[in-house]
Amino acid sequence: MTASPYIGRFAPSPTGPLHFGSLVAALGSYLQARAHGGQWHVRMEDVDTPRCSPVMADDILRTLAAFGFEWTGAVMYQSQRLAAYRTALQQLQDAGWVYACGCSRLEIADSSVHGIDGLVYPGSCRDGLIQGHLPRAQRVRTDDLPLCFDDALQGRVCQRLASEVGDFVLNRADGLFAYQLAVVVDDAALGITEVVRGADLLASTPRQIYLQRLLGLPTPTYLHLPVALNADGQKLSKQTQARALNVDAALPLLCQAMAFLNQPVREDIATLAEFWRWATAVWSVAALPQARGDNAMLCT
Repeated sequence: MTASPYIGRFAPSPTGPLHFGSLVAALGSYLQARAHGGQWHVRMEDVDTPRCSPVMADDILRTLAAFGFEWTGAVMYQSQRLAAYRTALQQLQDAGWVYACGCSRLEIADSSVHGIDGLVYPGSCRDGLIQGHLPRAQRVRTDDLPLCFDDALQGRVCQRLASEVGDFVLNRADGLFAYQLAVVVDDAALGITEVVRGADLLASTPRQIYLQRLLGLPTPTYLHLPVALNADGQKLSKQTQARALNVDAALPLLCQAMAFLNQPVREDIATLAEFWRWATAVWSVAALPQARGDNAMLCT
C-alpha cells in the first residue's frame, strides 16, 4: 500500500492585508507541503461577510504570488460554500446534537465564567428556550470528557469542552455560519491531511475535532506554529495595526520568516526561485521553536 498524498492549506481571512504573522503561517504550511511533495491549497475564510472584502482577498492572492507561493487548483471561498455548511448543520440537527439558543450576549456574560477561549456558555437553553425568548443562534451540545490530540510541535493537548468552552455556536444570530463549522467542512472537502497554522488557533482544535467526529469526517494531523508578536506583546493582526507585507522586499522578508521559525538562513540567495529550492531542502520541523502566544518569539 502507498501512503496517502500530503494535502495542506493556507486559510487567511480577507479582513486586511497579509502581515509578517501571516507570512510565517503561510511559509510554514507551504514548506511542510513542499517537503512532503504534496498539495498546498489556498482558502479564503470569508464566511464572516460583513468583516471581509473581495478587494482584500484579491490583494492577498497578489501578495502570495509576489512572494513566489504557488497553490494547487482554484482558490476556495467560504462565502461560496453556504450550502455545504447548511447540509452539515442539518446533519447535526437531525442527530439531535444541535439546539436553538435565545440568549443575548449580555445574558450570557451575566451568567458565565471565563474559560479557555472566552466565556463558557452556561447551557441556559439546552433543555429548551427560556420563556419569552426567540431562537437566535444554533449551538452544538458538548460533553466534559477529555478530548486530546497530539500536536506535531506543541505536544499533547487536552480540553474538556463542556467546562472549558461550553456548547458553542455553529450558526450565529445574524444567520452567518460560525468559523468552527466552516473550517471542519472545508478541510474535509479539500482532503486536508495536516493543518499547519498559528498557535493562536490551538484552543480551537478540540472543537474542530469534536465536530469532525460528530459528522463522521476524518481528522487531520495538526502542527501549530509560534505566533509573531509586536513590541507590546500582542499578536500581529489588523487590530494591532500590523504592517502590510512589502512585496518589493519579498526575499528579505521570507528570510526573516525563516529565521523566526529557527530555520537556516542564507544571505547569498539572489532570487525567489533559488530561495524556494533551498528552503524546501533545509526545512525541519524538529528545529521549530515551540513558543506559543504569550511567550512567542518577538517580531521586531
